[in-house]
Amino acid sequence: MTVRGTTVDIPTADGTADAYLAHPDDGRAHPGVILYMDAFGLRPQLKDMADRLAQAGYAVLVPNAYYRNGRAPVVELPPLIDLEKDPTIFERIGPLLATLTPEVTARDADAYLRWLAESPLVEDGPVGLTGYCRGAVLALRTAASHPVRIAAIAGFHGGSLATEAPDSPHLGAPRITAEVYFGHADEDPSMPAEQIERLAGALTAAGVRHREEVYPGAPHGYTQADTTRYDAVADARHWEAVLDLFKRTLSA
Repeated sequence: MTVRGTTVDIPTADGTADAYLAHPDDGRAHPGVILYMDAFGLRPQLKDMADRLAQAGYAVLVPNAYYRNGRAPVVELPPLIDLEKDPTIFERIGPLLATLTPEVTARDADAYLRWLAESPLVEDGPVGLTGYCRGAVLALRTAASHPVRIAAIAGFHGGSLATEAPDSPHLGAPRITAEVYFGHADEDPSMPAEQIERLAGALTAAGVRHREEVYPGAPHGYTQADTTRYDAVADARHWEAVLDLFKRTLSA
């Protein structure tokens, strides 16, 4: 299937968000998906992932969540991201992550979902979400703030999903109506066992259809081929999981 990828601008309550849109180049509308970026931001790796989803029959939007600080790439990155070799990368990214509050996430989700609803490239109906690293947080919060619009959510190597903070993402579970899947990294200090259990408990108590798996030996960031944390086995498992979820819940 031929895929077309373009840069689009999305009006938001706080300005204009640039985003990457990938869709089958067949002149037809397809189910919508939002791919929420990891902490490193919108870059070629995420565009490649969007293209792969589009080849499966989806119209995939990858917003630049850091748009308030400029168009992508907001942070210049090396071809291979190695945090041990250059820890200053996260020093630059940290302040950007801090801007992605629950309130900001909900406002931006309004804009992204409205744009998808108005696009002739996107089928009517609820959309799917997939998120990576911090993007899993954004996806979980979007599913809670826009339950009628979200059919499915998949999150991979997400961190701090179920903390003891008063605004922890897992506290939105009672509002979620989507089917949920999480693929946790086995070696991830940002999502320890107690948080995995807390998230599972919240989803179960809320009656949310969900499945959580821990990928053995996988480090945080295992899906990202442009980092030293990439794990090909875990990445392949992630693709099977997200495509299966969307096949069952969306209409591609």
